[in-house]
Amino acid sequence: MPFYSYLLSMNIKFKSYNESYFSLSFENQFTEQMLDAVRKVPGRRYLAEERLWLIPDNQNAKNLLLYTLYGTGLFNYEDRKPVEEGARQTVIMRPGGAGDPELSKMKELLEARHYSAHTVSCYLKWIRCFKDFYKGKSVFSQVDINEYLTTLATKAKISASTQNQALAALLFYFRFIKNESELNLTNVVRAKKSERIPVVFSREEVSRIISKMSGTKKLMAKLLYGTGLRLHELLSLRILDVDFERREITVRNGKGAKDRSVMLPLSLVSELREHIETVRHIHNADLKEGFGKVELPFALEKKFPDGGKEFKWQWLFPQKNRWKNKNGEEGRWHLDDSLLQRAVKNAILECGFNKNGSCHTFRHSFATHLLENGYDIRTVQELLGHSDIKTTQIYTHVLNNGPNGVVSPLDRM
Repeated sequence: MPFYSYLLSMNIKFKSYNESYFSLSFENQFTEQMLDAVRKVPGRRYLAEERLWLIPDNQNAKNLLLYTLYGTGLFNYEDRKPVEEGARQTVIMRPGGAGDPELSKMKELLEARHYSAHTVSCYLKWIRCFKDFYKGKSVFSQVDINEYLTTLATKAKISASTQNQALAALLFYFRFIKNESELNLTNVVRAKKSERIPVVFSREEVSRIISKMSGTKKLMAKLLYGTGLRLHELLSLRILDVDFERREITVRNGKGAKDRSVMLPLSLVSELREHIETVRHIHNADLKEGFGKVELPFALEKKFPDGGKEFKWQWLFPQKNRWKNKNGEEGRWHLDDSLLQRAVKNAILECGFNKNGSCHTFRHSFATHLLENGYDIRTVQELLGHSDIKTTQIYTHVLNNGPNGVVSPLDRM
């Protein structure tokens, strides 16, 4: 089966793995943006023992992977040269720096406004895509924006939320980079989001799924259901975020750059204490070997140069193997989300449930079961970190006293 080999200047290597996948490995250093780019590819898997990512060997996956890597702004395509191995091709990507000055300015403005790294990466990606769509054009109108968004919806088949994300990036670009004050952007068409009723596990289903799991992943699944955390919020937890005295977990820089607190389930206190002690042993062993430093959030790295070696800043759920960070220092990242997602999917299949569940379904179940137990919807809103009560109200549609609480006239015949 033909495949492509890509050479990146930051030592990202790709090669054939088997008939279904090709592999990706970070040979030297990597950044969070690069990891996020890989995680955007559907069907990717991570092999912890081999320190390899497996990417589906199809053209859509290859195109998306290169597109998202390019969208990080860390690379620029310089040339494409065929190599001597038949259908193979080498794409040389160099670190960005001599790129588009508008994108550099936009990146600075987004970071100055404390947009998350993920949002910055997405916005820059959409502006690059928009410019590629209208190559050679420098003056734009509402018609151009609507034409581009329509193309995304009709040809690229993107969802309404992704279309609105692209629009948000374009609005930022025109207002703050192009300074198009005369361009009335209020009439730009926004996609209407489809209202979907969330998939929810019953209490018995939650119990059976978790019982099929083991080890650290089982503890993580319990926390997802017991706290209502999003998957990335769980993975981003550090040791200092767990407060056993107050029995609460602090979520820092969650969705919308907001902090919040959630309850620490009493039934998990003992298990979580044991897990933290295990992490402490791993961290102490790393320190003895001259490692044990993690990246600190925001500008804390400058304020506390050695803070990354303190135990309190370590990830609550670290990876099994060490990696080299963007500074070339060897350390641990948090567990990759694909490992937990795959474990949950396998548990659901093993239980024989015909629901399209995932890690996020635990969050839906958490909210629904709290409302069923009589908790106030405002309380649930705060625990979930929703900005708008309307987002939380979707769970009222799946309560037992909703459609299931009404007796069908057929059953009364």
